[in-house]
Amino acid sequence: MVYNLHFEARGGGSLTTDKAHQSASEYRIKHIGSYKDVLESILHRLAVLANKNVGTELSSLAKKVISHFQAGKFRQSDDFGHLFAKFRQAYVDEGVAGLDSQITYELHGCIANHKISEVTVEDQTNLADLRYPLEWYPGTRALQRTIHLHVGPTNSGKTYHALKRLEQAKTGVYAGPLRLLAYEVYTRLNALGKKCHLITGDDRRVNEEASEDTESMISCTVEMVPINITVDVGVIDEIQMIGHSERAWAWSQALLGLKAKELHLCGEARTVPLIRELAAAMGDKLVLHSYERLSPLKVATKSLSGDLTQLRKGDCLVVFSRKEIHSFKNQIEKLTNRRVAIVYGSLPPETRARQASLFNDPDNDYDYLVASDAIGMGLNLDIKRIVFESTFKFDGKKFEPIPAPHLKQIAGRAGRYRVAPQVKASSAPSESIGDNVGDGLTGPSNAIPSDRPSLKTVGLVTTLEKLDFPRIQRAMEAEAEPVMSAGILPPASVLIKFATYFAPGTPFSYILQRLHELSSFHPRYHLCSLKDKIDIADIIEPIKELSIEDRIIFCAAPASVRHPGFGDIVASFAQCVANSKDFSSNLLDIPTIQLEVLDREVTTDRQYLSQLETLHQALILYIWLSYRFAGVFRTQAMAVYVKEMVEERIDKVLAQVSYQRKQKLKSLRQLAMLEEMGDAFGGEGEGKEIKAEPRDQIYRGGLYFGPNGAKIGRGDEDNEGQSPPGSEESDIELDRLPAPQANLGWQPSFQMANHEQEDARSESAIAGSN
Repeated sequence: MVYNLHFEARGGGSLTTDKAHQSASEYRIKHIGSYKDVLESILHRLAVLANKNVGTELSSLAKKVISHFQAGKFRQSDDFGHLFAKFRQAYVDEGVAGLDSQITYELHGCIANHKISEVTVEDQTNLADLRYPLEWYPGTRALQRTIHLHVGPTNSGKTYHALKRLEQAKTGVYAGPLRLLAYEVYTRLNALGKKCHLITGDDRRVNEEASEDTESMISCTVEMVPINITVDVGVIDEIQMIGHSERAWAWSQALLGLKAKELHLCGEARTVPLIRELAAAMGDKLVLHSYERLSPLKVATKSLSGDLTQLRKGDCLVVFSRKEIHSFKNQIEKLTNRRVAIVYGSLPPETRARQASLFNDPDNDYDYLVASDAIGMGLNLDIKRIVFESTFKFDGKKFEPIPAPHLKQIAGRAGRYRVAPQVKASSAPSESIGDNVGDGLTGPSNAIPSDRPSLKTVGLVTTLEKLDFPRIQRAMEAEAEPVMSAGILPPASVLIKFATYFAPGTPFSYILQRLHELSSFHPRYHLCSLKDKIDIADIIEPIKELSIEDRIIFCAAPASVRHPGFGDIVASFAQCVANSKDFSSNLLDIPTIQLEVLDREVTTDRQYLSQLETLHQALILYIWLSYRFAGVFRTQAMAVYVKEMVEERIDKVLAQVSYQRKQKLKSLRQLAMLEEMGDAFGGEGEGKEIKAEPRDQIYRGGLYFGPNGAKIGRGDEDNEGQSPPGSEESDIELDRLPAPQANLGWQPSFQMANHEQEDARSESAIAGSN
């Protein structure tokens, strides 16, 4: 039976749930925050929830809330009145998706609160005490570590010195923010004769010469750091990421948990106060190494005024969309008759190394580089000038200004300090991309003789468009605020026990949010965002056969369910785990994996590109899960092969795509005007990062709205087909949970898992994980 509600909103107007709901841009926000509009949307979503769960306690409760809101009971003292303000804020901040999430959470909370006693609430609160994460790693606390903190600007040599120490050790671990960096360290350590393994979320490369009794090294992404083995030297790169809102937990886990007798941290000086506090709390000795930039860096006198013919040999155009990277490559080659190399995060490591080598070679016709913000994380490239295509980045919903520290980090890659060219040592790997002694990764030590003269190149920074130039000037002059706290996530042992306090059938997404809500932590820590974890939890909720441990792994998977159709793919993979007898996990048998798209002719059709990208994400997830559920997803080799085929097709499509920037520039000019207005009215202090963010501009249904609801621009046409947050667009590493590696004699750990058993090398994917 369809639950058909008819309700009157204050001020007139009505809505029935059985009529076609109007499009978001027409129905949701005419003037953001409008009482009538928000009320109607809240009532509609409550009705949808009630219809979807007919016959359940949740449906009955949703109807009660609807009745109260219809009667105008919104005061805090009214039953359910306190919910209206929360629903309204969720809708204003995140639209319908945020409203749905908030409604579900609050109603489940009301149900749960009626079923638990005050004693149970007290027990939950005690369990959610996360003030002492140092105690999660008792094996590491038993060590007396020496922490070397290498700080300085980009191109100052801090990573170089840390890696030189790693080269001298017998056993060690390198942990970097990108799989590209992990791959580069892996190749170089093996070239030096070290037996090094590569471990990333969806890639494992075992050095066959190493055995369990052989001294070996590990190069990994930071999410994959093994905390259950003891090594001589550990290197954690880009330590300032410990303050990141989403990925910080991995840096915190590595710092607090890595059992390295000598631990080297590389990053920005703004981390010094926090690291000093953490080192003192852990009882570790801290040695501070400060570095100055090895070559000067300056802001150019003007932008390129949109003229790509003003590019010079050695320039790098930084672009924040893979589609635009390929489009700019084509434009530049047509305009200049010179070749262009490209670098972005989702390129296979070998391809990226070849592209970088082509750009770094001064004797060929590859004069320019078009790259994503991945170059800001220490990739070794001989860039003379950084040119920002934009200082705003599309996050899947709206354009947001790129923070000043990130702009400065990318800009710092210009004017790399190098030794004078000479014949390279024969021991260097074929992928070697230069004898750079700045922050980037270096070749073998004998590749840089001490008697060779140095070359200091003045690095220049500018923008492609005039509207971005003032932002770059401000960013380069601004002093970044110190990193005040380290990000953490609750260990899985806590989450598993916390879940036992709730009645069967309580949604796992509610348990996750409730634990976050009750958590208490020290001021030097912060809780990382749950981001896509809640969406994934809701998608796999109907699959009752999944254990809490299974749900934890899926919620940490590299999956953005906002991508069209990806929720169905995640659900089908979960079915394979829960009902392996009834659902085949063979890659060819999973119906939601649309392999038939590979039979189509390559076209520039947006739907075709979207299908390829969805398939690519599905294959990455399949490979990722195959390391966590090895007995379930057994066609890993086939998935790797197909993924390479898809990547080739995506590159072919993107190489033919033309990109119209006119509409994008119009939207960005509007944002730049908002910034200028903020300056004129004294809205920002000197040296502060100026933001035209959601509080200044709100994106709804493809439109941007200013603080008073006025439309200021359109943002859907020029960004149609772009990947959602968490995809390759951001070049953010997607590694979350490592898998056990019995043949290596160790098991990486992962956040949200049982740290009490960190010393046990269990074969289980949970026992020693995250």
